[in-house]
Amino acid sequence: MSRQPFGARARTNGLKNTTMGAMNSASGNVAPMSPGLVPELLITDLATSLNFWVTLCGFEILYDRPKEGFAYLHSGTAHIMLEQIGIGRNWVSATLERPLGRGVNFQVTVAAIMPLVERLSYSGWPLFMAPEDKWYQTGGTEAGVSQFLVQDPDGYLVRFASRLATPVR
Repeated sequence: MSRQPFGARARTNGLKNTTMGAMNSASGNVAPMSPGLVPELLITDLATSLNFWVTLCGFEILYDRPKEGFAYLHSGTAHIMLEQIGIGRNWVSATLERPLGRGVNFQVTVAAIMPLVERLSYSGWPLFMAPEDKWYQTGGTEAGVSQFLVQDPDGYLVRFASRLATPVR
């Protein structure tokens, strides 16, 4: 399987009967899997956010509506919508103050975190939390992840994580 370069639009294989199929753009872009939850982040500048999410973090644009300041992105099974404040139909329940998204972090599972860490570092983008390996109790077992946190241009906290092998105990 070949990988697309970062910043490329997702290609379709004609999955017209998927849940996402009804939301396809004219280009036929579809997501590999339709998630049950897709956060929509209000952002201050679509171009700046796309540079972060697509160019630096490797998400792909499934479809967008530039005149509305909107883009629907995915990375594997992680999906996110971006909507620029003041252009489209913004649903705002309170005053928006930076950093946006206080009290929440979005975990995105990736195959390996170090390529992202290196790309962010090379671009001069600061990390919120340095990479670490962490084991979490999950009932009678433990789950291990390599993870780091970074803030997007509007302050949303994103935790990129990759799975670690089962520990020998």
